[in-house]
Amino acid sequence: MTRHSSLKELPAALQTLEAEPIFVLRLSVKPIIVVGETPAANRRIGVVVSGSVEGEKISASVLEGSSDLLAVRSDGSTTLDARLILKTDDDVHISMTYYGIRQMSDEVKKRMDKGQEVDPASYYFRIAPTFEAPQGKYQWLNNILAVGVGHRLSTGPVYSVFEIK
Repeated sequence: MTRHSSLKELPAALQTLEAEPIFVLRLSVKPIIVVGETPAANRRIGVVVSGSVEGEKISASVLEGSSDLLAVRSDGSTTLDARLILKTDDDVHISMTYYGIRQMSDEVKKRMDKGQEVDPASYYFRIAPTFEAPQGKYQWLNNILAVGVGHRLSTGPVYSVFEIK
């Protein structure tokens, strides 16, 4: 075997990823707070006022006080660093953190900034959530790797979140 083996030479389990949907996350965000240019990036802050998590194994509200630190980089992409507090329908609190990236063409950005509807397939918007849940019904969240596909609406983002199997 050479140093750089091809993917096809690996066991089948290493050739693909399987994902299973776990929930849809919707966030309602106050108007963005613009900090402006900093040494690191053009910093913006999204304060989450509410939201919802809807899935087969979990339903929850997103509590006020959650936030998303946005950094618009010199290449035009935006990185996300969010901290959410979830309260399940059966009163369990779960911490959800996600990092992500959103990249779009100038044309898509202009349309979005004008409040026009854009096709979610016309830009890249992905997150990588992690969770901290107490022992019990939701502790399975502590031991999964999740990814999400997002879409930015005028009221805030919506994400489809999947567990990587």
